[in-house]
Amino acid sequence: MARGRELAGWLRLTLTPGLGSATLRALLKEFGLPERVLTARLADLARHVPADALDALHSPAVAEATERALAWLAAPGRELITLADPAYPRLLLEIPDPPPVLYCRGCTELLGRAALAIVGSRNATAQGRRDAENFARAFSAAGITIVSGLAQGVDAAAHRGALSGPGSTIAVLGTGADLVYPGANAALAEQIAARGLIVSEFPLGTPAHAHNFPRRNRLISGLARGCLVIEAAIGSGSLITARIAAEQGREVFALPGSIHSPLSKGCHALIKSGAKLVESAEDVFAELPQLRGAGAETRPVPAPAADEGALLAHMGFEPIDVDSLCERAGLGAERVAAELLRLELAGRVAALPGGLYQRLA
Repeated sequence: MARGRELAGWLRLTLTPGLGSATLRALLKEFGLPERVLTARLADLARHVPADALDALHSPAVAEATERALAWLAAPGRELITLADPAYPRLLLEIPDPPPVLYCRGCTELLGRAALAIVGSRNATAQGRRDAENFARAFSAAGITIVSGLAQGVDAAAHRGALSGPGSTIAVLGTGADLVYPGANAALAEQIAARGLIVSEFPLGTPAHAHNFPRRNRLISGLARGCLVIEAAIGSGSLITARIAAEQGREVFALPGSIHSPLSKGCHALIKSGAKLVESAEDVFAELPQLRGAGAETRPVPAPAADEGALLAHMGFEPIDVDSLCERAGLGAERVAAELLRLELAGRVAALPGGLYQRLA
């Protein structure tokens, strides 16, 4: 019952129109937890709260919205994490505007795990989607959680790749946690809710307003130690995420592409401005060695599968390109690329210039 009253207080404050997160943090600093804010004298609250928000604070509409949210949270697998909660992500406390509450569906334990953000174009090429899925799969295999935004293209591919490994994935929404946008990713969202985590700072029922997504992007980068951009046009939302990541003190990585592709220009611009050029997972670990160690502590890297051992046998110890390895092993390029990433993480192969790989003794 006490927990219910506590959540009701947080919900009432965050669901009051006109009461922004900065104002709410000021109230919490002066009065303490929400229950004390709600019992404070109106004259004292008026020093921080606009008149229209003060009128709405105790209105029937806010009370009804609070009850609806509590009913939603009563279902299994749903949780509201507040700024006062020990489970609140430590990394989000480092950003300038941490959300007062997080609506969650799924495994909230992932909020405390080492994470990497992967973002990119909604209109990604087939190669871009493969790269996103393969990189996410490799990092997840190392116990690293992948954070993305559930958009089509690179985001969706990264979530799918991450779900295949123990690191799993966090999807940060630009809508309420009870909605899925775009609708085409509804099935993927259910998989994430079952085996990963869906997070939103927005009240339940919040639709897909365009201005919500740049705000959502600060959480994608804020939850992670670094941000990898795979295919992004100039002026895209992915570059906004990368800029925010840099402002938050996170490492920014970019995958290069063809000089003729508009979807490579954003990544090339990031690299020119100081982002780390990435050709393999090892490039990320070289810049963030603590990421490798943190992932290993929480999730052990699985032992090589039989297919990986067979791939090593086909490599020998001379440098070899992916096409030749596909021909020798009788496997598709996507499968070979994924296995090579796993082998890199395990320290069994090295990526060389020119798209070559070499088996390590």
